[in-house]
Amino acid sequence: MASEAIEKQAPTLLAGGGIFLIFLFLHWLFLESKKYAFFLERHIHKHYNFWFYALASLVLLTVVWITIKLDSLIALGAVIGSNAFFIMSGFKSNAEEKERLLKGSQMADISKVMYLELIDTTFSIDGVLGAFAFTLSVPLIVIGNGIGAFIVRYLTIHSVKTVKKYAYLKNGAMYSIGFLGLIMILESLGFHVYSWTPPLVTFLVVGLFFYLSKRELDIEKS
Repeated sequence: MASEAIEKQAPTLLAGGGIFLIFLFLHWLFLESKKYAFFLERHIHKHYNFWFYALASLVLLTVVWITIKLDSLIALGAVIGSNAFFIMSGFKSNAEEKERLLKGSQMADISKVMYLELIDTTFSIDGVLGAFAFTLSVPLIVIGNGIGAFIVRYLTIHSVKTVKKYAYLKNGAMYSIGFLGLIMILESLGFHVYSWTPPLVTFLVVGLFFYLSKRELDIEKS
């Protein structure tokens, strides 16, 4: 059964998913434009953005060095997670560039559709890998990612203003991704993490940035 296979390969899957999510967080922190919630974010993005690749390499090297002593398949999972991130990142960057170049041309609508599909694909991979931090139950992963894909498609098409006005929500989501990636790596190494830890961390982190967003919104209105 699929659930038994996932349970058996859980450490490998957790290592791959953990590396993928940590790289996703680091890429956002060092390279992507953002609304700065803290001075440290601004400082890193403006002065140390070139360190992303060096830090990502060191993270992967450390994880592989530790896990290869435990199980070579776990180390392989970490490498696969790294490859998956850079492949998806390359496709995403290429799609964004094409969308920018074709803006205003007859091909713009087609490009936007293709870009939308790529976003959905990326989210699906992110979601499946991130879901392992919460549960190894196949039905729950399928249901959760189905709902998530629908929400992402709706938000992408309609550009919901009620979400966009909260400036730091993306920051909260990315920090949550970083924490989930770390939890998955710890679990792949055999550390016991309580099942309520990932949802609690997500709730607290996103809640903090929602509060910061709402506070700034209230200041702008006053």
